[in-house]
Amino acid sequence: MSAVTTHQAPTRRGFLRGAIGVALGAGAAAALPAAATAAIPAADPMLPFVSHYTSNLGANLTAGSNAAVDLLSGMARLWHTGPAWNAGQAIDRELLRANMRHSIEVTGRRTADQAKQAFLHDRQDQSYGMIDGLGPLAALYRVGALAVSSVTTAPDGTPPGPVDDTVPPGAPAGSATGAGSPTSALGAVVTLVQTLRGTYSSGNPSKNAYGYPRPWRMNLDSEVQDTGALDAFGYPVYRSPVQVAPQLLRQRGTTPATDGGFPSGHTNAFFLAGLAYAHAVPERFQELVTRAHELADSRITAGMHSALDVIGGRILATALAAAILADPVNTAAKADARAQALSYFTEKTGTDDLFAAAHTGGPDAYADRAANAALVARCRSYGLPRRGPQDVPMTVPQGAEVLLETRLPYLTAEQRREVLRSTALPSGQPLLDGPELWGRLDLFTAADGYGAFAQDVSVTMDATRRGFHAADTWRNDIGGPGGLTKLGTGALTLTGRNCYRGGTRVREGVLAAAGPAALGHGAVELTGGTLALTGVPTLHGSLTVRGATLDLALSGQLEVAGSVHLGPDAVLTLRLAQAPTGAELPVLRARRLFGTFQSVVARDAAGRSYRVETCYHGTALTVRVHP
Repeated sequence: MSAVTTHQAPTRRGFLRGAIGVALGAGAAAALPAAATAAIPAADPMLPFVSHYTSNLGANLTAGSNAAVDLLSGMARLWHTGPAWNAGQAIDRELLRANMRHSIEVTGRRTADQAKQAFLHDRQDQSYGMIDGLGPLAALYRVGALAVSSVTTAPDGTPPGPVDDTVPPGAPAGSATGAGSPTSALGAVVTLVQTLRGTYSSGNPSKNAYGYPRPWRMNLDSEVQDTGALDAFGYPVYRSPVQVAPQLLRQRGTTPATDGGFPSGHTNAFFLAGLAYAHAVPERFQELVTRAHELADSRITAGMHSALDVIGGRILATALAAAILADPVNTAAKADARAQALSYFTEKTGTDDLFAAAHTGGPDAYADRAANAALVARCRSYGLPRRGPQDVPMTVPQGAEVLLETRLPYLTAEQRREVLRSTALPSGQPLLDGPELWGRLDLFTAADGYGAFAQDVSVTMDATRRGFHAADTWRNDIGGPGGLTKLGTGALTLTGRNCYRGGTRVREGVLAAAGPAALGHGAVELTGGTLALTGVPTLHGSLTVRGATLDLALSGQLEVAGSVHLGPDAVLTLRLAQAPTGAELPVLRARRLFGTFQSVVARDAAGRSYRVETCYHGTALTVRVHP
């Protein structure tokens, strides 16, 4: 059997255990593993990752001894590690060429300003660089955490020597680089960031294990070609079309054997810090995830890393963050960080509505949610070639639900797992399809709630607990056979083009439908609380209102495909977009209409109430609102 055939059709686990064992074992030979397809899938001693993450130490360089190396073993389907740093071989040549081609294209069109930005992201401590993801809260955070950086500007060209981040002269006493000082007013948050970036969080063991060089050392085919010459700075010259940003030429590693590209250590650090901040300040969850993606992407712009390097760093950080947050030894640390951040920012902004404060009143490079979503989408897989079926069901890794613990606090752990499952990326990417599928998690999308209701979902929100317990918005397009039941005193808003088929039930609190298809398909039943409709939705099933309030923005007629049943204590509240004229206005039309509203109230944006005259016309309801 040829080497090419050997690596085309193995079982996933059998291949990974066989290939990684040969490729990363002591004294590995340069030849490709020939018997990978014959390997019998076996239990993985490094799974679940959350139970074995402390094996990620420099002394452990095999998939069988290091959970992080194992986690990234999808790389073994693409690249065979050689006996020396420059002796590796491409397995999936097409994909690796696409990976290198992306670096060539990005660095080839890099502007001078982008090179400077890449320098700043490279030289600032990664935890400090992530602070900008806090938007209007960033300046307050830096003051409270005593977080400083000496790297605030970039030179036009190559600096005279290496640049390191230090505490600048004149900084307040106790200041520190990175996330700040553990003894500051935000010390608990700083400690959480440092914990996630702690002893077991390095990407270096995986770098050394996989030996995939940095793109500036390789040609299009991922081959290393040293010319034997030195450049003006004394570094070896490689025949590579990937050019490092001028500002970073003196930051290149001088020992290639320990300076691998995969996974990107900066990316790992960006995401670890970002997910720590996001746990403490979930009001900025998506913006912090976006910031991490943007900073990680700058590693490609810098010429320091390839797309595969960045993807690998992100996967590693996602799993490490979950493992560390889920570890019982850190239970108090993460709770303290959240409580401290909430208290500090509430006091400094002067409002209990921290979500509003986190999105208004200050500079915010991530204020455009659509732009954030587009950036994240571009970086998920960088358009690298897909492999295998794209419809393999998602199984959520053990412990991953902790990543949404503060962002979706009103859901149970099992519900958060279902959110992660229903918003996961499709299969077909070798790295994303690695052990436990950590790479398929899509945290940006998961922060917007379910992607599908596989079964009926009940959501209980307690407004007295404030924050997301009191009000939240699900923006995803929700499908699936299940339905939604809203319980508790809080308010949940749906904005997606939903097509879930199990119907909608409001028992308590407020469910707001802010779009024409927000309520999906199936019957809508109100037996308590309020259903607030905006955007003239169409109900594809029946509507029942008993002992509840239907709150309707009077901007068009509500169309109900089925019957409308109005029972005792049914209340209709109309929100007026303009001053009333007394003209007859359509409210709703259904296939059949039974009963009447016990009371109808009309209010304008200022809260003023108006007299309403209702007119039932068989299958329709109109009103006259008198000035």
